[in-house]
Amino acid sequence: MPGLRLVPVLHNVSSIQRLVDTAKLVYALGLRELVVTKAYGAAAQHGLAEVGRLAYKLDRGFFVLPDLRDAVELIRPDKVLIVSLEHARERLDPARPPTLEGVVMIVFNGGDPDFAAHEAALGEPVYIDGVDQRLGAPAEAALILYPIIRASSISGRPGEGSQG
Repeated sequence: MPGLRLVPVLHNVSSIQRLVDTAKLVYALGLRELVVTKAYGAAAQHGLAEVGRLAYKLDRGFFVLPDLRDAVELIRPDKVLIVSLEHARERLDPARPPTLEGVVMIVFNGGDPDFAAHEAALGEPVYIDGVDQRLGAPAEAALILYPIIRASSISGRPGEGSQG
C-alpha cells in the first residue's frame, strides 16, 4: 500500500514534561506510535510510565529503546530525518512540507544540547526554516509533523489503513 508511515522518535530525554507533551502531540495528530530512545533521569523513572498509560488508553503504540541506533536498526525506515539546528543541511518550510513516502522516521531531540555528530550522521539533519534557535521537541514536532500530516496520505492514522 503506497503512502507514508511517520515514526516520530524522541531521543535523549530527561524531562517528564517534555516527554509527556511530545507524546500528547504525536497522539493528538493521529499518529499511531511513538518511539523513545535514551530516556534517563525523571523521564525514565516516571515519564515513561505516564506515557505508557496514555498510549494504552488511546490504543497507540509506545516503544522504548536504549539508543537511537537501535531504533533505526529495528524499524529500518526508508528515510531518517534528524531535527537538528546545529547540523541541519536542509531547512523545512512548514508552509511547503516535503513530499515523503514509505516509512519515515523523524527524530526530535528531547535534551537541551543538540545532537552529537555521530547521532546526526544516522540520518538527514534538517531544521525549521525561519527559526534561528532551538524551540524544544514539542514545538519542533508541531511545526514539522502537522504540515506533513495535512499534506500526505498517512497510513496508520485512526480509520486510515494500517501501520504496515
